[in-house]
Amino acid sequence: MSPELDALARRAELAGLNAASAPREARVDGWLLRLSPGKAKRSRCVNAIEDGTLPLDEVLRRCRVSFDHAQLPLILRLTPFSQPGDLDDRLAGMGWTAFDPADVMVLPSLDGFSDEAGLVPLSPAAYAGLIGALRGSSTVEIEGHARRLEQARIRHQAFKLEQDGVLLACGQVAIDPAADGRPSGGMAGLFDIFTPEDQRGRGHGFRLCAALLAVARRQGASNAYLQVGAENEVAKRLYGRLGFLQGYRYHYRSDDPRAWA
Repeated sequence: MSPELDALARRAELAGLNAASAPREARVDGWLLRLSPGKAKRSRCVNAIEDGTLPLDEVLRRCRVSFDHAQLPLILRLTPFSQPGDLDDRLAGMGWTAFDPADVMVLPSLDGFSDEAGLVPLSPAAYAGLIGALRGSSTVEIEGHARRLEQARIRHQAFKLEQDGVLLACGQVAIDPAADGRPSGGMAGLFDIFTPEDQRGRGHGFRLCAALLAVARRQGASNAYLQVGAENEVAKRLYGRLGFLQGYRYHYRSDDPRAWA
């Protein structure tokens, strides 16, 4: 990987952490715990972002107490940037199961994206209800999603594409500001991109993503990222046509079967 792509991948990881902020969070010895219920595991997992001073067993014990209190299975999210550097190997040696690998893809430039035609904005609650219904989420999961969107540190802007009242696609964009806090030079994240099954293969997903990137460019973002299931080759080909490149892969680990059921 080139130094430029590596730097963009690291920037995407930080932007993704900011965008996935949850109403219920805690810190344990340099690790970030997110404790909000819902389908999105990024809002109910541990991100090992710093190498602390406590033994691994003690850190895991403290994390488990917090997740037990929240009535959630303990899940760790493992990236190439997780600390300590051998954490994934150590968890594997302890018998923790790896599951749900995902790829983070990055787009170096938003030049050329300018057409926002057809986008219909949605409130956080309306979008949580829409995407929740499409995915078969429970009432609790939908309400939790709405709260996360409303309280997130990074504003999530939700939109749908429709024709004659028929939903074609929907998704969100969240712009992480530049280091100096200005939107100019920010990094846009695409989230919850969804095309109903009966509308797939017609270019609606491509059109939606291009329009979301146009929104981000108009608001000052200069590059973008997204997360996609590692085995979702159809979606990855779509994102590749938009110019996205492979940044890095992450996965989850847990010793609780509820986590991957």
